Amino acid sequence: MKQKRVLVTGGSGFIGSHLLHRLLKEGAEVAVTVRYGNIMKNERLRDCWDSIQIIEADLRNRGALQGVREFAPEIVFHLAAYNHVGQSFVQVEECFDVNAKGTANLLDFCTDAERFIYMSTSEVYGHQKEVPFVETMTPEPISPYAITKYAGELYCRMKQRLEGDQSIIILRPFNTYGPYQSTKAVIPELIINCLLGKTIRTTEGEQTREFNYVGDIVEALIKAARYEGRMEGAINIAAGEEVAIRDLVKKIAELTSTSSKLEIGALPYRPTEIWRMYADNMRAKEILDWRPYMSLDEGLKLTIEWFRQYLPRLQAEARY
Repeated sequence: MKQKRVLVTGGSGFIGSHLLHRLLKEGAEVAVTVRYGNIMKNERLRDCWDSIQIIEADLRNRGALQGVREFAPEIVFHLAAYNHVGQSFVQVEECFDVNAKGTANLLDFCTDAERFIYMSTSEVYGHQKEVPFVETMTPEPISPYAITKYAGELYCRMKQRLEGDQSIIILRPFNTYGPYQSTKAVIPELIINCLLGKTIRTTEGEQTREFNYVGDIVEALIKAARYEGRMEGAINIAAGEEVAIRDLVKKIAELTSTSSKLEIGALPYRPTEIWRMYADNMRAKEILDWRPYMSLDEGLKLTIEWFRQYLPRLQAEARY
């Protein structure tokens, strides 16, 4: 990535900020799109704010993307998204505008990029009859969020087929965790409640998911950008190991040495619950030469230690 002009949309987000720091270490010239060009609104970028180019732009507004065109990125990582699955049911219009329309707008403004990495999501699979999830399965998205992310995939594929665009690569990352993740996500929420000794109330937790350390996901993004040649279809970025939610809860409780009371089974399952969700990652191994290196135990230890140190700051912010 050295001396490459690289654009990261969603660069102030969880995965995006980790990617951005990696790119700076590799010597890339990095620009990031933000909706508000204010450091207070982009806390994850505080330590590198003066080392990156800030493009204040709402991807829903084509007229606001002139700064992207002027930067003329050679590599684009498109991570910006409306990404709250639950809230997408009540914020449908915004979800469609950001994820579907925003992706189309950005693609149309980055026609000269050498590589365009579209960050999709494992949520596009929805309800499947078999596991692990393989890229050849027909997506069955069950939320506005998943539907709109899949719409972005379809727009990418249209560009590939109708215009012969060889720059586009579609990645489907599965659940990601690590330092600086939103406290609304399951792992940070569990960690913080355990560190505070609060009661942990969950469903029976029989449903399974897989969890990937953020550094492994960033490595996949970098490898995708370096890939040479045309790539058809999506690629799962995943550890390929399923973990029952109840086992995850117990593991975090053990690693934090919490005094929290565990009330597993206190909450009902969601009506649309996906019971098993993990991926086949063979395509990523074969095409990108990528495989996860961080075990769940080691990744959780690193994440717990980070939240342990950051907790006083979170508590101080909560008082204001």
